Amino acid sequence: MIWVASTFFLLLILGLPVGYTLGIAGVVGILQMGGPEFLPMAPSRFFAGLDLFPFLAMPFFILAGELMNRSGMTERIVGLADALVGWLRGGMAHSNMAASVFFAGITGSATADAAAFGNTLVPAMVRQGYTRSFACAVTAAGSIIGPTIPPSTLMVIYGSIMGVSIAGLFAAGVLPGLLIAVLCMAVIAILARPLNLPKTGDRPSPRIIWVAFKNSLSSLVLPVIVLGGILTGLATPTEAAALAILYALIFGRFVNKKLPNREIVDVLIRTSQITGVVFLIIASASILGWWMTFEQIPQTIAAAFLAVSDNPAVIIGLILALLLIIGLFMDINASLIILAPVLGPLTHQIGMDPVHAGIMIVLALNLSLMTPPVGACLFVLSSVTGEKIESIAKSLWPFLIAELLVLFLIAYWPDLTLLLPRLSGFVQ
Repeated sequence: MIWVASTFFLLLILGLPVGYTLGIAGVVGILQMGGPEFLPMAPSRFFAGLDLFPFLAMPFFILAGELMNRSGMTERIVGLADALVGWLRGGMAHSNMAASVFFAGITGSATADAAAFGNTLVPAMVRQGYTRSFACAVTAAGSIIGPTIPPSTLMVIYGSIMGVSIAGLFAAGVLPGLLIAVLCMAVIAILARPLNLPKTGDRPSPRIIWVAFKNSLSSLVLPVIVLGGILTGLATPTEAAALAILYALIFGRFVNKKLPNREIVDVLIRTSQITGVVFLIIASASILGWWMTFEQIPQTIAAAFLAVSDNPAVIIGLILALLLIIGLFMDINASLIILAPVLGPLTHQIGMDPVHAGIMIVLALNLSLMTPPVGACLFVLSSVTGEKIESIAKSLWPFLIAELLVLFLIAYWPDLTLLLPRLSGFVQ
């Protein structure tokens, strides 16, 4: 364990990409087991780590999100959000958060949300009188709604490697995602007067809201296709993702006419790049994961946790602390792939439902997307807007407290998370 851990952290410090770091650390572990004759296990586990049908949904959801971004549906969703809440004090901040909810049902990606709104809503908010750091903070806080409300690639990864119903995880993510949006909008409302956030106009008439809804209806159909198909059992997540691609392609190509051949080629290249990075991490982590299983490291860690206390509430607190600390320094996909097989059996031992445990783990890691030093959404917003990461982080802390409250609420109140999965029949 010392050799493997030393190799892993040394390579990370040296700046080697996490996908290669995981694979090399796993190979070092295999060599420690029995020498060079064990090396053929590495390529075997590398390919076996990707040999799961549910993983096919991941590039499909990424492709659907990219197509929707390029076809102009983001602007329509922002228009609806602005009509609904833009008239409040701090209206554009509220609109940003509401748009993140709608956008989450399309892409399921925090970084896609941050990049899209960093290019559009942040400059618009700055023109209206918001500070750039606050605008970026609102966008970062809303971005993690993306991988919480389905479709979520993190839930696909967790469900695939842990054998948990992906449809059940999707259903369980809806209420936590909406709760994050509500509490963050409450934070905006509380800060509106102290920060003198601008108010842009009067409350719109029902007719204006209706027009905005009609204009955005074509964009809102996609989440209905995805979630409706999965929750009703008419489609698997992979099939629903394929239908989403077909819809986005037809709309962008023939209805909105914003997807010429060159754009489609760019979308395919972008999807391949994102998928390649994620799949390299998954495949490499499967080598390290196999070594950890062979050495019974998950059982050792579980025993160490249980030695501290056998109280489930204390164990859940320790799990959350571990996830939040690891998330500060490590890529979210790698963290999930490494920690899920370790923490999953532990949550089972203390009686947690697998779907409840999965949502708790995914949401805890989602928060790391907006916390330095490795917060991916902070880096995206900084590069897109030119704002310093430190300034964004300073404005972000009220939203981070609200989202931590949601995390602890769903961790210790399983009925909130499991309400929709139970109604949908995915959980007893």
